[in-house]
Amino acid sequence: MVTDSPSPRTLLPLVLPSLLIGVLASLVLIGVSDLAEQFEHVLWTSLPGALGIGRYSVAWMVVMLTATGLAIGLVVRFAPGHAGPDPATTGLVDPPLTPRVLPGLLVATVLALAGGVSLGPENPITATNIALASWFGRRVAPRAPADLWLSLAAAGTIGALFGTPVAAALILTETIAARPGPGSLWDKLFGPLIAGGAGALTSNLIAKPSFDLGLPRFHDPGWGDLLTAIVVASAGAVLGMAAVYGLPYAHRAFRLLPGGSWRPVVALGAGGVLLGALGALGGHLTLFKGLNEVKTLADDPTGWSAGGFALMAVVKLAAVVIATAGGFRGGRIFPSIFAGVALGLCAHALVSQVNLTLGVVCAVLGVLLAVTRQGWLSLFTAAVLAADTDVLPLLCVATLPAWLLVTGRPLMQLDDDGAARR
Repeated sequence: MVTDSPSPRTLLPLVLPSLLIGVLASLVLIGVSDLAEQFEHVLWTSLPGALGIGRYSVAWMVVMLTATGLAIGLVVRFAPGHAGPDPATTGLVDPPLTPRVLPGLLVATVLALAGGVSLGPENPITATNIALASWFGRRVAPRAPADLWLSLAAAGTIGALFGTPVAAALILTETIAARPGPGSLWDKLFGPLIAGGAGALTSNLIAKPSFDLGLPRFHDPGWGDLLTAIVVASAGAVLGMAAVYGLPYAHRAFRLLPGGSWRPVVALGAGGVLLGALGALGGHLTLFKGLNEVKTLADDPTGWSAGGFALMAVVKLAAVVIATAGGFRGGRIFPSIFAGVALGLCAHALVSQVNLTLGVVCAVLGVLLAVTRQGWLSLFTAAVLAADTDVLPLLCVATLPAWLLVTGRPLMQLDDDGAARR
């Protein structure tokens, strides 16, 4: 039973700061992404063209990712606050960082995105916006709860990332619902929904993000499709859990590297070499955050064999593990989507009776459940990739066995001592 619900007079003062934070969070994301794309064009088009080298030749991939690792290592070594905490210990929504670490974190993020590292912008951009919003909130409204600014910044960033406030609401629902205080869930989501809507609208007006892969429409589901959904989603969860279990071992190996205070440079340089080798093994589509590359895969579902798709899925998740363990700043959602799409295309190529659309979205669902442990986010992301409501019932059913495979097991996030969280 809900008691002491806040009045409209209590909620209305949230409108202006929520709108402001949502818009600014989106602008930070757009600015960093655009800067990274321009730098990426220089590194992967202009520079190899001027040198007469193939932009995706093995030599260039290894050289570029190694150089990227060394450059980020220098940023981590010398920037105030060392460009933020160890990325293997961070999640999507964490407590605010001190503002002094943000310049180094943003530089390291731009370098990683432009250099071809298999990580997305979501974690560092969300951390940046939370830090800025918290700094702003403490000065303009020192009596307001600190969690308010965190939730507004997170909602604005997530709304901008996915182009809809629904994603922000789903991700924040569990956290906000458990927060003590008067009012219903919708009262608590009032500000974050405004911030998420403002962030999404700003992003849609300027950057026009789209997750629709243009997959064939899914018609007339049958019993065979139910079996497909369960098996493929479970396979995605197993593949994702392999990455989860591999992260502590990879992280421990990087920590054993010598170098003293220069160890970040050594570790990130070594990580760059490994990422370059993985890119050479899996092909250039396994580089970068994966959002553009995944559309290339979906546009040509017969362009690779089942083995080729499987290789790309495994290489992509291996690259995520190496990048995270080695200290590259970035998020794990977007590259996990790529791995899931590749796995779904592999299932379709391996068994032609597997519906292409259903296989892709269920594989993405399973991988994301394992990597993020966010049920709502995983279900939402899988659904918007198809832009087809007919897959929703099967996705909901497929979530259950996949969730049983991942719940209670280690998270893809480590404690400060390198042990996996649960």
